[in-house]
Amino acid sequence: MSPDVPALAKTPADIVAAVQTDTTGEVTIDGSRRRVTGTDEAGVREEIIGLVVETARSRGKSVLLQVSDEQGDWPLTVHPNGRVESAGPVVVAGRLKPAKTAPLPVVSDIEKPTPFATLLQPPVAAPASALFESLLVPTADATPPSPAASPVAPNLADFLSSRPPAPAGPAEHGWQGVVRRLSGGLVSPTPSSTERRQRTAIAAVQRSLNGPRTIVVLNPKGGAHKTTATLLIAATFGIYRGGYTLAWDNNETMGTLGVRAQAARHTNTAVDLLRDLDRFGDARSRVGDLDNYVRSQGDAQFDALASDLDPAGAASIDDDAFRKLHTTLSRFYRVLVIDTGNNMRASNWEAAVDTADQLVIVSTIREDTGYGAASLIDGLRQKGHADKVAQAVTVLASPSKTADEQLSKRLHDHFRQLTRTVVDVPYDASLVGGGPLNVDALAPRTRAAWLQATAAIAEGL
Repeated sequence: MSPDVPALAKTPADIVAAVQTDTTGEVTIDGSRRRVTGTDEAGVREEIIGLVVETARSRGKSVLLQVSDEQGDWPLTVHPNGRVESAGPVVVAGRLKPAKTAPLPVVSDIEKPTPFATLLQPPVAAPASALFESLLVPTADATPPSPAASPVAPNLADFLSSRPPAPAGPAEHGWQGVVRRLSGGLVSPTPSSTERRQRTAIAAVQRSLNGPRTIVVLNPKGGAHKTTATLLIAATFGIYRGGYTLAWDNNETMGTLGVRAQAARHTNTAVDLLRDLDRFGDARSRVGDLDNYVRSQGDAQFDALASDLDPAGAASIDDDAFRKLHTTLSRFYRVLVIDTGNNMRASNWEAAVDTADQLVIVSTIREDTGYGAASLIDGLRQKGHADKVAQAVTVLASPSKTADEQLSKRLHDHFRQLTRTVVDVPYDASLVGGGPLNVDALAPRTRAAWLQATAAIAEGL
């Protein structure tokens, strides 16, 4: 901290600012409030710093800035030359962290990431016998290792797996990232807990898969967020894995995924692909040949396959048709995210569940969709899918800005006992209209929540 700047603990902040979750912020200078906006939260932070630097220059001296966001309260010293540094203790998530004006060390060793399903569940204490098992004296009848047994010689895979984890790197987001950029890297804070969690989630989504994987999104109640969830899961996989992801509407007749996806130059659907499936039966067929049947989703880097959109058509997809399509599409896509209809008795619905590597139970925080999800799980267990249900991920979507907290707790308590994990995703006004998905229009907290949800799903693949 510069000697001409008094400690924050002794001097109140000259300027107070707040960053909101809707890409806006507010700066109060000398009692005058000013609203700022940006394309994202990082842009809002940059705008705030720019205003404060102008104030410091007009006053001819450094100023103290107290800024608040979802991560905590950040006291910063902003100098007229644009340099920014920490000015006092940082309060993050209710904990006080000491300020550091010198460059902070960058963590070079990262512990192996904890699976997201584990992070999202409450901790469970291990039984005493397990805690102290390593201290017990071996019993007399324990079989000693055979002296003739020789150790297995290490191979190339062992050598490669012994590599240390890559360094975490400096902070890119939050106020830590702003301070690093504006100081020209002279101050390089380690990433915040929020950014570390985001990086772990991305690593989970990008993990290697042992062949193509099928994710099936379920709820027999209409309006339960299934199609939205299908598109956002596919978009998250596509963005962070770089393509080869398909969102597929497996409704036996007319579904709405084709309406919610970005349009293409054609209107072909799964029915058209099924009719021409013989074209893809030999090794010469390529993923590009599917362009006349699927709809590219641009920067989201996934494709969408619509169900039949003809209200007067008689065509439908049964279990045999689904399996033929699934076999062919699995040759071209690494991740298939399948939207399902509302009829649990439909043969193509049951075929999708049979092929699933990961089930996703979706519900809004409403009694009717919660009822649908609970009855779905009972039915799946009765049909012999208890193991898949136990490994399923439950996604609870808020239907409005303020969800029913009591109902949310009931849903969490119920599905946590039945599925591997339960994750929450927030209400987002950009999804209400029901039009084509625009990932760029989503609020940052929505994108972050769906990244966490997709990471939990990826853990089951």
